[in-house]
Amino acid sequence: MALGNFDGLHLGHRGVIGRAAELAQAEGGSLGVLTFEPHPIMVLRPGTSSRRLSPLRVKVRRLRECGIEILYMLPFSHAFSQKTAEEFVREVLVDELGVRSVVVGHDYRFGKGRAGDCHFLARAGLEFGFGVSVVSPIGSAGELYSSTRVRTYLQCGEPRLAAAILGHMWEVEARVIYGDSRGRELGYPTANMEFRDHVIPAHGIYAVWCGVVSSQNTEWHAAVANVGVRPMFETEAAMLEVHLFDYEGDLYGKYLRVAFSNWIRPEEKFESIDALITQMNEDSRVARFMLDGSQPPTDIGRTAFNQ
Repeated sequence: MALGNFDGLHLGHRGVIGRAAELAQAEGGSLGVLTFEPHPIMVLRPGTSSRRLSPLRVKVRRLRECGIEILYMLPFSHAFSQKTAEEFVREVLVDELGVRSVVVGHDYRFGKGRAGDCHFLARAGLEFGFGVSVVSPIGSAGELYSSTRVRTYLQCGEPRLAAAILGHMWEVEARVIYGDSRGRELGYPTANMEFRDHVIPAHGIYAVWCGVVSSQNTEWHAAVANVGVRPMFETEAAMLEVHLFDYEGDLYGKYLRVAFSNWIRPEEKFESIDALITQMNEDSRVARFMLDGSQPPTDIGRTAFNQ
């Protein structure tokens, strides 16, 4: 059983799940993950933004792609946060789950006041008879992989650096809502989406892959996206607007996955509609060039554990 919040499911997280997969195979057991919903920081620090790299639906899909057989989604509340480390081990890991082995990252903390750590867990494992495996820090170029670094890169307009930590392009998943049809009037019909509980990346124009999700599959298209408030038209809330290349059809109400590949430029206000259209033409040309020869996202899969 791998324990953690797993926001973003970056390469460090996959190292933990990969170790759990190895143990499950060796012991003839099932690969499981225990995580929390909502993210504990939202309960422990009420003023903290609820925006995440991978909201619940995204996290569940990513974990399934990793081959998780058992997903234990533990409701995190103020009352639960008062459980001591001892109570968490005894009541959840032992009595409720009956774990045979648990795997955690080197900095895993749990229990009231974050009193429990990997050393506490190792002692508890000896007491209650379950194995404990601690995964050493994972990173590159002298820096550890972390969800915080991913958020920082996204908010600085660096989706490629974020992807290097995630091991995949960062995505926003949302349903298309009705807009003001402004893009269609300009010759660039867009699928408009709200960020809701997703992290909002730096405002600007991006080359993206856009996946149209159906019950059978996800159909990917090269696209260009705008993140921001559209200064020409003074939109209040930041929106995600995506123009799919070479796509015919109605996207209203459909569920889309938007994978951020490259940053193109910051959002800006133009002197005229004609100047805006000229820039949109150039943005589309650049986005096509950036995406040419690249591939849309694929499932993570178990093979990603050893990256």
